[in-house]
Formats: sequence, structure tokens, C-alpha cells
Amino acid sequence: MDNALYTGLTRQSGLSREMTVIANNIANAATTGYRAEGVTFTEFVHAEPGMESLSMAKANVQSTSMVQGAMTQTAGTFDFAVEGDGFFMVETPDGERLTRAGNFTPNAQGDLVNFDGHLVLDAGGAPIFIPPDATSIDVGSDGTISADGQLVGQIGVFEPVDRTTLNRQSGVLFESPDGSEPVENPRVLQGFLENSNVNPIEQITRMIQVQRAYEMGQSFSETEDNRIREALKSFKGQ
Repeated sequence: MDNALYTGLTRQSGLSREMTVIANNIANAATTGYRAEGVTFTEFVHAEPGMESLSMAKANVQSTSMVQGAMTQTAGTFDFAVEGDGFFMVETPDGERLTRAGNFTPNAQGDLVNFDGHLVLDAGGAPIFIPPDATSIDVGSDGTISADGQLVGQIGVFEPVDRTTLNRQSGVLFESPDGSEPVENPRVLQGFLENSNVNPIEQITRMIQVQRAYEMGQSFSETEDNRIREALKSFKGQ
């Protein structure tokens, strides 16, 4: 295959992947605690003495925006948001995961869980028990939980040791392969939820740009394919 077609196809593949990422961002524009994703293109160049070099682009690096989303006041007793750096930690069947989605609730056993039923962990990595007969639940800015005036625990706020290694496991859950550590002086807001940090207008604008770039690449590939066909016809006709 001609090098120009190789280059064009790798670019088209990357644009297709970016379009998928953008569509997912738009779909999660209203998802609590969602972090927008992006795609970074890298270039690979193969060169040998006396031979034509070959350049390929590949969208092989996905990035996650850590910009804080807007806060919405819900007045919900078990709705929480982290202001500034840090994540809540939940225990899933696959291990501990970090999240900014703080829409929690006590389960039938009295343990604080997220919307998927995963246990919310305290600063020491243990489940948080909420007394079922408590008439009032208050949470301090540092995450300490009081039931009827009695301290019952503290919501853990953690920071990954290396943010660059965070792996998105689902929409709002992240794995930190290098581990996490408690945040010093965390700020937890009770009765608030953090909105998605997706900017729909920016995402739609980018989607249009990617669509146009893809169409241009498609047109180039078709033109290049026709050129090669005509060249082969001319060669056979000689």
C-alpha cells in the first residue's frame, strides 16, 4: 500500500476514536462527578537510509480532565462533594476505586454505599457505618461524620500517588495502580454534588471539527486510491 494511504488511514482511525470519546463526553454531560476525556495524537516515523520515510499518527493516549465541575446544592443528607483536590474511595469487587461522585446512601446493613452499592471507605480504608436510628447526620468540612452529636467516622478523601497513571474503570470510577494516600486538610461539602466537568458547547464544536477533518481525510483517500488505479491502468496499457 502507498505510504500516503497508510498515513491517511492511521489518521482516520485516530479521528474515529476521538469522535467516540467526544460522543461519550456529551452523553455524560449530566453525570455526577464525571471527568471529561481527551485524545492525544502521537507520531511514529520509520526511516532507513536510502528509503522513503514513513510517518504514522496514532491516537493512543487518552487523557482525563481534572478541572473541578460546578457544585449543585441538593440539601441531601448523604450527598457529598470534594472541594479542591482529592477523591472519595469505594470498595468494588475488583478492588479499591477513586471517584468524585458523592451521591451516597446507607444500605440495609447501615454501611454507606454509592449508587452501585459499593462500600464508601473512611480515611483508614474501612467501611463507614451509619446508625440506622440516628435522627440527625452532620458532616464536618474535614469529612468527620456525627450522628446525633456523636462522632461515628470520617469520609476518606484520597489523592493518587501519580495522577498520570489513573485508569478509568467505568464512567466515574478510577483505578490508581501506584496507590493512593489520604489528602491533608480535605474539604468535604455536605448537601452538594459535583457536576460533570464536560463543557457541552466545546465538545460539540470539537465534534464538528473532527467530523470535517474525517471527511477531508476520506476525500483524500478516495482521490489517492483513484490516482493509484489510474496509474496501474496506464502501466498495464503500455
